[in-house]
Amino acid sequence: MKIKELIVVEGRDDTAAIKRAVNADTIETGGSAINDRTIEKIRLAQKKRGVIIFTDPDYPGERIRKIISRAVPGCKHAFITREDGTRKGDIGVENASPEVIIKALSDVHTEMAETAGELTSDDLLACGLTSGPDSKERRVKLGERLGIGYANAKQMLQRLNAFQISREDFEAAIEAIDKEEEQG
Repeated sequence: MKIKELIVVEGRDDTAAIKRAVNADTIETGGSAINDRTIEKIRLAQKKRGVIIFTDPDYPGERIRKIISRAVPGCKHAFITREDGTRKGDIGVENASPEVIIKALSDVHTEMAETAGELTSDDLLACGLTSGPDSKERRVKLGERLGIGYANAKQMLQRLNAFQISREDFEAAIEAIDKEEEQG
């Protein structure tokens, strides 16, 4: 599988994992210490070929994703779950199997700069995604089902609207989560 866009990853182990899975070029941020020169490389890549941000499913990875998204609008995003990216207690893209990486790159989402935002914080509250004892677990499941990763409640709402997740897809995912919880 050949990927046209440049894939932004955190380090060389992530690059190695990507290259085991697909034919692609990467830009490494060097971890969470992302500098202006790297941002400029990402901007140029976005103009020339497009960019897919594929950072680790942890706090530093989300921080890097946000920094790049703010500095370089219109990037695509690929996500893996913490479970798929964890090996021996270490979390990262480098731990994901080639199959997981291929699936994540097949299911990329494009963040739109400004959206009216069909979903509201009331929708999240009504679906048990905020302020409840199981709200975090429900957001984890929702992020996995929709392929947009985990986020806290405020970030989840922003992500749902930025990636233009339809109300129908949102409600279908919530319904599936509810069924799963009833059975389990």
